[in-house]
Amino acid sequence: MADEKSNPVSAVLVDQKTIYSEYLERDVVIDVYLPAAVGQSDQVSLLLINDGQDLPKMPFDEMLDELLGQGKIDPVICVGIHCGPVRKMEYGTAYSADFKGRGAKAGLYTKFIFDELLPFIRKTYNIPSFRDKSFAGFSLGALSAMDIVWNHASEFTRVGLFSASLWWRRKSYEDGYDDEQDRLMHLQVRKGVFHPWLRFFIECGAHDEEADRNKNGIIDSIDDALDLIIELKAKGYTDEHIKYLQLEEGMHDVATWSKAMPAFLKWGWGKS
Repeated sequence: MADEKSNPVSAVLVDQKTIYSEYLERDVVIDVYLPAAVGQSDQVSLLLINDGQDLPKMPFDEMLDELLGQGKIDPVICVGIHCGPVRKMEYGTAYSADFKGRGAKAGLYTKFIFDELLPFIRKTYNIPSFRDKSFAGFSLGALSAMDIVWNHASEFTRVGLFSASLWWRRKSYEDGYDDEQDRLMHLQVRKGVFHPWLRFFIECGAHDEEADRNKNGIIDSIDDALDLIIELKAKGYTDEHIKYLQLEEGMHDVATWSKAMPAFLKWGWGKS
């Protein structure tokens, strides 16, 4: 959290809450970033962010405060959801666990979002409805955000993927893994339908990783992201729906995601 004496924030209030989740059988910590001036409650947007424990390292409050304070973005309540001790089980794809059984609680995490978190936010902050809802995340948290948005498209308008773990697969390389059939998020998109209101922000760093499974000179994280875009376009999405940001010096870390975050916020909620 920013030091208020050296880095005062005036357009954003940060409120930390703890929710006990019956589904996850644990306490879930959330940081709620509230615009100081909202106006009518149904005119404020909601952005959920997985791995919310990383936001203070950016620092997200100062970033949001500057954009809101300068009138560069519309009001948006941001909720940073801290991950739990079994992050690799709760994040993932509800459609299927990966080849190691990781993501087995992704369905329960989805239930937490809809049945526990959203009602808690509406009640606590007296906001019966939002202008729109979006979801974002980092790495495995980004995969989780994409999975939830794609499978509940009627609830969301945008998803933000920062270094998303799109390699998530149902077969190991040793067991006959195939790009076309075994990446779980790509498979869901291929089997899904076109929702014209959905928009996608996809960030990758050129140094996200070093792995290059098909030896084409492009790291897997970029290959996986570009392949996801191909799948989305095959459904009917266009460049109007998809923003791809590749940071040439970018790595798989908070410092990189903090550089991309203002672009994401202006892309999603920027004032024309």
